[in-house]
Amino acid sequence: MNSNHFDVAIVGGGPAGLSAATTLARSLRSVVVLDSNRPRNAPADGAHNVLGHEGIPPLELLEKGRAEARGYGVDIRTAEVLDGTRDANGGFDLTLDDGTVITARRIVLASGLVDELPEVPGVQELWGSSVLHCPYCHGYEVRGRRIGILGTSPMSVHQTLMFRQLSDDVTLFTHTIPDIGADEAEQLSALGVTVVDGLVDRLDIADDAVRAVVLADGSEVERDAVVVAPRFVVRSELFTRLGGSLADHPMGGQYVATGPMGMTDVPGVWAAGNVADLAATVAVSMGAGVNAGAAVNADLIVDDARAAVEARRAASVDV
Repeated sequence: MNSNHFDVAIVGGGPAGLSAATTLARSLRSVVVLDSNRPRNAPADGAHNVLGHEGIPPLELLEKGRAEARGYGVDIRTAEVLDGTRDANGGFDLTLDDGTVITARRIVLASGLVDELPEVPGVQELWGSSVLHCPYCHGYEVRGRRIGILGTSPMSVHQTLMFRQLSDDVTLFTHTIPDIGADEAEQLSALGVTVVDGLVDRLDIADDAVRAVVLADGSEVERDAVVVAPRFVVRSELFTRLGGSLADHPMGGQYVATGPMGMTDVPGVWAAGNVADLAATVAVSMGAGVNAGAAVNADLIVDDARAAVEARRAASVDV
């Protein structure tokens, strides 16, 4: 076999991509994982709600996943996919950043997303530690502490209510959000949430953690953790190059829409993980990867059976 020809190319080596790769390899498919090595959750201390691996460091989880996939013969390469085109056989040619061209019969897009953070000094520096966004990923670790919500969208009030479940001391900094409606204001008041109006200037840092939220007027509110709402930007360049169109997400941003088991509107391309589900956690991404891998294998089985029938018919004609 050509060392650069595979049944399936998986673009992205996170939980979704590695799960898809292992599923396919266990069905004896030749698989390559093309990973740019920029895991979204690398800044976090631990991955949570991952059954049997609660709190495992994200990079350790990925290393375990890579080892398992390689054990089934998966070829894992650190590479950026620069271009993709449909080949004459209905498969795909993928051009990598080192000039290599990979050919594959099918593609699983598991390239994830990028978190674009609010441009407030201190947010980027503490992202993944005392600056967070998901109550299910890291909320338990700040339970009972002084939590601040940096308001940047209409969803910030909902985010405040989520974290109020975890602490009695929650402050919403309105920052750039629209006016809070009367019903929402009543809810916040009834739950004892403090609302602070005005722009936030920066986060003050001490001992590599948030010390206080500093407003534009110079006033400070001491906090132990700050919650933000990133703008989710999916890594979708390959998908659009292959003719796909992104869908608008009702909560903002765009994503690769999929049908059952991760099938996209581009024939031969499946998607799994955050590129197709902006809210997917590690465990959800793993499950989506397994589903996509199983669906791709089933599709290839049909293709192989059809090719076998055509070959047999051609052989009988020749005789």
